[in-house]
Formats: sequence, C-alpha cells, structure tokens
Amino acid sequence: ENRERLSVCSKLCYAVGGAPYQITGCALGFFLQIYLLDVAQLDPFYASIILFVGRAWDAITDPMVGFFISKTSWTRVGRLMPWIIFSTPFAVTAYILIWFVPDISRGQVMWYLIFYCAFQTLVTCFHVPYSALTMFISREQSERDSATAYRMTVEVLGSVLGTAIQGQIVGKVDTPCVEGPLFTSKPNSSVAMEELNMTHDTGSLTDTRNAYMIAAGVIGGLYILCAVILSVGVREKRESSQLRSDESVSFFQGLKLVMNHGAYIKLIAGFLFTSLAFMLLEGNFALFCTYTLGFRNEFQNILLAIMLSATLTIPLWQWFLIHFGKKTAVYLGISSAIPFLILVAVLDSNLIVTYIVAVAAGISVAAAFLLPWSMLPDVIDDFKLQHPDSHGHEAIFFSFYVFFTKFASGVSLGISTLSLDFAGYQTRGCSQPSEVNTTLKMLVSAVPVGLILLGLLLFKLYPIDEEKRSKNKKALQELREESNSSSESDNTELASIV
Repeated sequence: ENRERLSVCSKLCYAVGGAPYQITGCALGFFLQIYLLDVAQLDPFYASIILFVGRAWDAITDPMVGFFISKTSWTRVGRLMPWIIFSTPFAVTAYILIWFVPDISRGQVMWYLIFYCAFQTLVTCFHVPYSALTMFISREQSERDSATAYRMTVEVLGSVLGTAIQGQIVGKVDTPCVEGPLFTSKPNSSVAMEELNMTHDTGSLTDTRNAYMIAAGVIGGLYILCAVILSVGVREKRESSQLRSDESVSFFQGLKLVMNHGAYIKLIAGFLFTSLAFMLLEGNFALFCTYTLGFRNEFQNILLAIMLSATLTIPLWQWFLIHFGKKTAVYLGISSAIPFLILVAVLDSNLIVTYIVAVAAGISVAAAFLLPWSMLPDVIDDFKLQHPDSHGHEAIFFSFYVFFTKFASGVSLGISTLSLDFAGYQTRGCSQPSEVNTTLKMLVSAVPVGLILLGLLLFKLYPIDEEKRSKNKKALQELREESNSSSESDNTELASIV
C-alpha cells in the first residue's frame, strides 16, 4: 500500500497537466466571439459558422482520439504520455495562429476555421490521454481521488488564470456600445457594425490585435511549461490498471462493452444534465450581468468571485466526499446553487446579492468540477470486476464522457443563440428589449434549475454507493493478489522445467 502512495510532488505535477485545457478553453470561450467580430471584423454569420463548427468538431474528436489511443502500443514512457508530449508544440502553434489576423482580403473565414478546428483536435490529443492517466498513476482509490482533487483545484485556478491573462492584456481597449436608434435605422446589424468600425482608429485596432497576440503567446508559454512539468513529474504505470490478461478486444467491442455498462450510462446521464445547467449559466452570465442586472463594469469581478469561490471550496468537497460519500456530495453540492439561482432572478438588481449568488454558484461549480472525475474511476473499477479479461478501455470511458460534456456545451450554445435571436437581441446595443431580459432570466435561472433537478433524479439510479465502492476495492485487491500468485507459480514451474 505504501508503494502505491503518491507523493505530494507527484500529485502536483499531475494536477498541473490539467491547466492548459482550462486556460485555453476559458480564453477562447470568453473572448473568441468578440475577437472574430470586432478585431478580425468578420461578418456575424461567418463568425457563428466558425464557432458552431469548431464546437461540433471538438466533440467529434474525443471518441476519435480515444479510438487511436486504444490502438497505441506501450512505449518506454507509457502509452498515454507520448500523445501529450508530441501534440503540445503543434497545439500551441495552432492556438497562437487563431489570434492572428491574416492580411488577406479573402480566405479569413477558412483561416480561422482551419486553425480553430486544428487546435481543438490537438488539445484533445492532450486532454483525453491526460484524463485517462488517472487510472495509471495508482491502484488505490483514495490516492486517485486525492490526485483528482489536486487536479480540479489547479484546473479551476487555470480557468481564473486564463480569464485574467486574456482580460488584463486585451481589456485596455474599451469598445463603445451602440445606441438603439442606429439599429432601428439599419435593418442589417452587420451594416451598423461596419459604420461603427469605420469610426475606429486604425492604430487602436492594431494595438488591440497586438494585445491578442501577446496574450496568446503568454498562454502558449504556460501550455508548454505545464506539459513539461507533467511529462517530467509523472510516471505512467502499466500495472496500475492491468489485472491479468494481455489480450485486448477491439475498439468497437470495447465500446459496446462500455456503453452496456449500466453504472457508466447512469453517471454520464446525470452529469450531462447538470453540466448543461452550469454551461447555460456560464454562457449567458456576462449578458445577464450587463443587460438584465445593469452591471456592465462589474462582470469580470463577479466572474472572478465565482472562480475563486470554486477554487477555495474544492478541498472542502474532497474532505466531504471522503467522510460522507460521493453520492451525498453530488446531492448537496450541486443542489446548493438552486435557491441562489432563483434569488438572483426574482429580486431586483442588487450588486451585493449578485456577489452572494456568485460565491454560492462557485461552491456548486467546485462540486460539478470535482465529482465526475472522482466518480469515473469507480465506474471503471466496477467494469473491471465484471470484465476482468478485458482491459485498455480507460480512454473510451473518459473520451466519451468528455464527448457528451462538449455535446452539452454545443447544445447550450445553440439554445442560447436561438432564444436570444427570437427575443430580438441587438448586437452591441447599450440596452436590450424586455423580451431579451426575460429570456436571459430564463437561461440563467429557470432552465438551469430544471436541468439540475432532472440530473439529480437520474443520480438516484446510480448504483455505486460507498458500500459498493468498498466491496469493489476488496474484490479488485483479491483479483490482483490472485493474478500475482498465479504469475509467481508459473515462474516457479518454468524454473523447475529449466
């Protein structure tokens, strides 16, 4: 057992590997749309195509990469680590080129589409094997849970860091809003946008473009640094996840086995709805603060309060799930946001109440960050007991969970865009119609609350409680001891024959 314990240094090195995905994801999530519209000056229609195709491609790449990883042979540095090492320089290059404005009159749309999709592919080649690496750092459930808590803390810090770096570097340029009469006189919002762009100082736009490139360079450097720390400080252990047989089934046979595993389906179904709830909240929170609450200049501070609250409470949730169980943590942690989400929509605009809601939302975000990655290894252990001769499917478990999460993200983006469009949203307007404000209240309050309740109902069907976890742990230990004793007797017999 002591041999399986991970040092604090190993856990920290493992945790640092989760930062690149969160840093780049937050920077792209919060700033790519405004960059394409106001800095690259693309037509809104083409900007929407780039964003939707990029999200859709991002979701598709996860099972694709999971398939290729399952076909990868073990090397001297492991089976997963080569994917992380070799994808990093190409991912950083593609990321920087996303934030570069090419001096070409035609082909800008293809430029951003190609490099956005290329980056999503390459960061998936980093993140899917990194997620599956959880199963290859230790056989002890407690050690994996502890390493996951370290990882979630660093990932939330990465979200704060990505937002802060991008916001501080490019936030020096204040883009003015457009008064309502300009929109009513122009039936085409892109025409209004062109007139507004004509008033911009060329030097100011150049400075803005340079600021985006500087931010991309800083984030790219952090990406490389984190990848180096992960590859140097973590050893991938083949025996950590392998029980007895060296024979593996095909990817599609493994996929069929995984998708027929009831505990896995119930887990991802529950988290699919809760993830969709928090993604709807995340995607519309800026607009809600700006237009419905009227806190145009407070959005970054409120977002920072959410992320800092989440960062500080992840250790608390780790302690809670150890002492009270993971299912209890799910019910309490995720449901704790419900009363505050209702409160912010029902009460009049109040900055203090908004900050209280932000802190409470951060507590739930911490639980939503930590618990899926802490519970997936338990599902994999349960799968191994039912299929002891079938191994090498860890990447399938993690890649398809990420696929469904990104699918939820795409659905939330589509729902938000369509509903705001139907409500009459005015691009870059100083204010919005009452229908838009009502829609925003629905998107950050009523709809997330309903999705959270539905997800919690599905968690009632999840079969792995603390008693089941303990039985699985004991059974796996007996299986490994049996495998080791069998191997030793085979070696003794071979020696006697020789």
